[in-house]
Amino acid sequence: MTYTEFISKQLAEYNVGQPIYTRDISKKLASTYEIPPKEASAAVAVVFKRVMSNTVFPNLRFYQNGIYYFTAVTPFGEIGINKEQLIADKYLLPNEGYETGFTVLHRIGLTTQLPKERCIATNRATGSIRMDKRLNVLVRPPKARVTESNKVYLQFLDVLDIMENAPVDAERPYELLGKYAEQMGLKYEYLLALADRYYTRKTIAELAHTASEGGIL
Repeated sequence: MTYTEFISKQLAEYNVGQPIYTRDISKKLASTYEIPPKEASAAVAVVFKRVMSNTVFPNLRFYQNGIYYFTAVTPFGEIGINKEQLIADKYLLPNEGYETGFTVLHRIGLTTQLPKERCIATNRATGSIRMDKRLNVLVRPPKARVTESNKVYLQFLDVLDIMENAPVDAERPYELLGKYAEQMGLKYEYLLALADRYYTRKTIAELAHTASEGGIL
């Protein structure tokens, strides 16, 4: 099987809208043919250029350097790339980040206002908060390095951290927070330990209100 045939076979496994990363195909090519990574990357670049210029995959589209996707035509136009998957791959997976900000408050039911922008806290962020204009999300570093075991806790503490300045319009916000903490299986002792180490006294006070009024002690 030639490189072109191998790569074409890999491409045939992707669904419409699913991001296709040339780095992933390069790794598979290098492993299958036992060739150096640089040689595999160069081969993939050549094949993709060839594929894009012929009619083998007429619905293959270029998104940006190293990322492609398949489209399909609908009555509303062509289907684009799955940006939710791009966000997850770039900032969230595997256990590298979580969604934060007013969107989470809306999801919990603390506010009826739907924010214009989404915010992601991720280990892959450097410096202060910034806007990823291509994906239309705000990106910021987390208060503590995100892990599989702490990401839900950090997300909850972020909510408490912004409560004072958020458009909260729920009648009993702390009861809602308590129910949410219970649903997520959050432990008060661990919340308090993280809040004490990484957050402010204001956040600890909000946690105390949630414990007393929301019943998470």
